[in-house]
Amino acid sequence: MAESAHGPSDQGAPPGGQRAGFVRSIGLFQATALNMSQMCGIGPFVTIPLMVAAFAGPQAVLGFVAGAVLALADGLVWAELGASLPGAGGSYVYLRQAFQYRTGKLMPFLFVWTAMLNIPLAMSTGVIGFVQYLGYLWPGMTPLQGDLTGLVLTVLVVALLWGRVEHMARLNVVLWCVMLASVVLVIVAAYTHFSPGRAFTYPAHAFELTSNHFWIGFAAGLTIGIYDYGGYWTSAYLGAEIKNPGRTLPRSIVYSILGIMVIYLLLQIGTLGVVDWQDMLDPDSAASSSVASAVLERTWGRGAANAVTVLILVTAVASLFTGLLGGSRVPYDAAREGVFFRPFGRLHRRHRFPVLALVVMGAVGGAGFLLGRHTDLQTIIQLLTTVMVLVQALAQILALSVLRRRQPGLRRPYRMWLYPLPSLVALVGWLVIYGYADKASPGRHPIEWSLAWVAAGCVAFVLWARHEKVWPFGPREISEEYLTGAGAADAAGDRGEGGEGSAGGGGGTDGEPDADPGGKAPAPV
Repeated sequence: MAESAHGPSDQGAPPGGQRAGFVRSIGLFQATALNMSQMCGIGPFVTIPLMVAAFAGPQAVLGFVAGAVLALADGLVWAELGASLPGAGGSYVYLRQAFQYRTGKLMPFLFVWTAMLNIPLAMSTGVIGFVQYLGYLWPGMTPLQGDLTGLVLTVLVVALLWGRVEHMARLNVVLWCVMLASVVLVIVAAYTHFSPGRAFTYPAHAFELTSNHFWIGFAAGLTIGIYDYGGYWTSAYLGAEIKNPGRTLPRSIVYSILGIMVIYLLLQIGTLGVVDWQDMLDPDSAASSSVASAVLERTWGRGAANAVTVLILVTAVASLFTGLLGGSRVPYDAAREGVFFRPFGRLHRRHRFPVLALVVMGAVGGAGFLLGRHTDLQTIIQLLTTVMVLVQALAQILALSVLRRRQPGLRRPYRMWLYPLPSLVALVGWLVIYGYADKASPGRHPIEWSLAWVAAGCVAFVLWARHEKVWPFGPREISEEYLTGAGAADAAGDRGEGGEGSAGGGGGTDGEPDADPGGKAPAPV
């Protein structure tokens, strides 16, 4: 990114998006594990009943399959963008590079603005899940006590992050192991008492494709599914720290999606083989709020159920902890690079963490928790997903095509298989989610709220741009640092460690050349 005279930036940062201090030390195994750790938190433990409710039967497995297809198609968009633009920030970098020619810093600004909402809302779903499963151990908990518990947990997580983070990576590994243990225990318990008749007996008209009811349920299930798969892009956000990103990033994304798909299908089918799906729709049943605990109770007894419930509670805290830790850095990095409000770029004087971002995201997360508690969890999932669709998902699909036209000389160590088919599949999937959002969540108006949030972001951008004297109140700053120099080397990956291609030729992993044949040079500004 071009150095801005109107905001602080990391002085002396090398070109190509790799800031001083970042070392390419994350290999394929670690990158895949990072993705999977973000994908598989408490989500599936709280969304299985939601998925069953959306489909009104055990055919809810379709939701996880459809979510995997969408995640794979969208993952290939991330794969090409991440391999060719392997800098810190992920979407922030891709939108900045693609849309700088016409709209300056608008799109990266809107991405950060949106992240200020959807990251805390995602965190709030973990708090809701924590309170739901705590209710299994504390059956007499009142609604007020549940609300207070969730708010106290949110404050506690913010307090834990109110300090240095040197040893938090080790803590994250421990929490990840606890999460993995809880998932494995639930799956093993389910298949020791599995009933195929219970899992595969479908209600009448379960697959009536001509019914509008089926497609509304499918759209709702797809939304829940992609929410559960969310996180396959984590390695792309760490692009400046990935070894040989041209090969590692695409593989880590695809491998993590396939791995989590197997885990989710085993968990969903196993649960349906133990717990009657009608019980998941009964608000007075433990299966509706803490289905994993119900599985353990019906297979290994109450003692085992209590023990695994504790592990799930730890998993919920882990998802909150890691989500807020990483999320609070998004507005900080943008502010440091002159693409967001300056106060978000300030660190705590002693402990060196982004104070304002942490406080604001914690507050939004607490508000989202209360909203979800007094509406329902699906409302929060619909809201955070519809906002993400507009500014991230659809924008990145367009960014892929824009960059192929605007920067045909950009080195692309990986090029999307069967382009543009995966982009079109992802586009259709995201449009189905967005188009059916209001019908899947009647009375909540997620489409209208998402449009209002983006509109507010546009107003905020105009005010910010006027103050900082950037486009449209100043010249556009065009930076194509990934085309030459260190940026090109980063996109090519560490060829000394197995990178593909040669310095002057094609190296696409699907056998295509690096640049689009006959591509036009970037249009002058």
